[in-house]
Amino acid sequence: MYRPNLTLVAGACVAAAIGTVAIAASHTVPPSVKGRQGAMQVISLHTGLLGEMARGNSDYDAGVAQTAADNLVTVSNLNLSTLFPEGTDNGTLSDTIALPAIWSDPAGFQTAWEGFGTAAANLQAVAGDGLDPMRAAMGDLGKSCGACHDTYRAKN
Repeated sequence: MYRPNLTLVAGACVAAAIGTVAIAASHTVPPSVKGRQGAMQVISLHTGLLGEMARGNSDYDAGVAQTAADNLVTVSNLNLSTLFPEGTDNGTLSDTIALPAIWSDPAGFQTAWEGFGTAAANLQAVAGDGLDPMRAAMGDLGKSCGACHDTYRAKN
């Protein structure tokens, strides 16, 4: 009966584990990228809720609309310096769609982010006041998102 050398088997297992950890570590998404992706998911969730109401795909609910707008304003107040450190663009990392233009044009990127904040604050001021005021403010919010995505985000 064949009995494998347990030392060789254990050594092979350890080598395989180390190799797997090394490969996984080389593909680890930096916390800053995870953070900004999370922030963008929060924005997507809340603009989605508002968009469904604005398009008539769900009933307008003043409380939900106000909460969604409040949350958009909260995200717009994040300091971008921790979310977009140098070296976390899509030319360097495969886990992001952030274009290098964010770092080559930081003033423009900051202006675009502030535009989103202004549009979110304007939406917040009217989100709970009825469907028509919310719809009107959603247009400006969408434009602010599109302006940033067109310049600073790679296409999916």
